[in-house]
Amino acid sequence: MATPPPSVPRHRPVVRRRIRYNGPPSYATPPRWGFPALIWRWQTSVPGGPGAGPSLVERLRITARPAQGVLWLLAGVAALAGFAEAWRYVLLVRSRHGALDAGTVRLSDTLVVGASLMAMVVAVVAVVLTLWWLYVARGAAAEHAGQKPGRPDWQVLLWLVIPGLNLLVAGSMVAELEHAVLGRGLLERPRPGRLVLGWWAAWVVSGVLFGVTVLWGLRDGVQAMADGVVLHALTDLAAAVVAALSALVIRRMTVLLAPIDPDKVRRLRVVKVVGAPEVTRAPRPASAKR
Repeated sequence: MATPPPSVPRHRPVVRRRIRYNGPPSYATPPRWGFPALIWRWQTSVPGGPGAGPSLVERLRITARPAQGVLWLLAGVAALAGFAEAWRYVLLVRSRHGALDAGTVRLSDTLVVGASLMAMVVAVVAVVLTLWWLYVARGAAAEHAGQKPGRPDWQVLLWLVIPGLNLLVAGSMVAELEHAVLGRGLLERPRPGRLVLGWWAAWVVSGVLFGVTVLWGLRDGVQAMADGVVLHALTDLAAAVVAALSALVIRRMTVLLAPIDPDKVRRLRVVKVVGAPEVTRAPRPASAKR
């Protein structure tokens, strides 16, 4: 028989007392603890919580609206600038046979300068909003197709701002975006649609006209100045076409990624409740705190 050595102390067994149940607890005063007096809300609407921000599709709708609006505004302003340049050329032709009215010339100059400045300001805003929409659209298209974008964002931005290179790369990027939006296979070669091809052709023509106009402005002579007016008119009209087609491309891509347009859906709201039972509430104690 094995026995512990005498140096090891023997522990007494712990006797657990049984607690007798005497019913629910009672309080001398009403307890003040409990849930906070807050309105119930979805967990995703809590700031900083999961899913607190809008989804990519919602962000796409949000960014598409101002981009389309500014592009249509740019199309109108650019068309106005082209009309002003065409009118100036008509005045130049008329001046060959006699002097022109000073008020007419002053009005033409004001229209040309004002429309050109307004077109440049609106063009800068349109470029920023369009690039923002393109960034969101690439993410939404990648999420829709279940794959990552083929090009990093910095590379897309760099290639779009380099003059000359953006004429060739912009069309391929929009074609790749359309390919992902339509959910085509990864191994299939992107084939741009008619709208994208038309936009790409207008974009290239507009860029070439802009470069030719800038280089033509370096020449001297009366005939070079007259030809420059014609080139400015053609450049403004081409910019108007590009802006209009860009707005159509944005609208088509957005509709494909987000088929339900909130503006075209009639939202329902509760105006009146008829025949509902009256809600009875317990009387509020006078000692209760608000």
